[in-house]
Amino acid sequence: MALLNILKFPDPRLRKKAKPIQEVTPEIRQLADDMLETMYAAPGIGLAATQVDVQKQLIVMDLTEEKNNPLVFINPKIEVIGEGFEEMDEGCLSVPGFYETVQRPDHVIIHALDKNGQPFQLEDESLLAVCIQHEIDHLNGKLFIDYLSPLKRQRIRKKLEKQGRLQL
Repeated sequence: MALLNILKFPDPRLRKKAKPIQEVTPEIRQLADDMLETMYAAPGIGLAATQVDVQKQLIVMDLTEEKNNPLVFINPKIEVIGEGFEEMDEGCLSVPGFYETVQRPDHVIIHALDKNGQPFQLEDESLLAVCIQHEIDHLNGKLFIDYLSPLKRQRIRKKLEKQGRLQL
């Protein structure tokens, strides 16, 4: 397994849209394993392939404290159930150090393929429902900060750019 480089906002590659995976190959399974290792090391609870500059519809997640329940979603789609919304503070490995409140549908059914290419679905109305929407946004070239006001986005961008200059 290998640690992958996580792209940071405002990198324009984060705005690219992922393409569906046509076949689950050993290379796709290896990418999922590498993404899980990268996510755990970051540390984070979710990672989309676009965040590691791979434009494929692949998401990994582990919402457990023990980090012992890795989830792999290939070509994920969500179906919103009901009309309820959840407000939650979200952070992102591509926007490190920033947490902002985002409102999302709170009850979804997730349709995807697993790491072996088998279709499955999960229904959830908790943290998983919010996280999968956050990660699917990445696959569509969208970041959680896109839900914020232009002023807040600009402040985050300037702080991250300044941090980048300080690290050089």
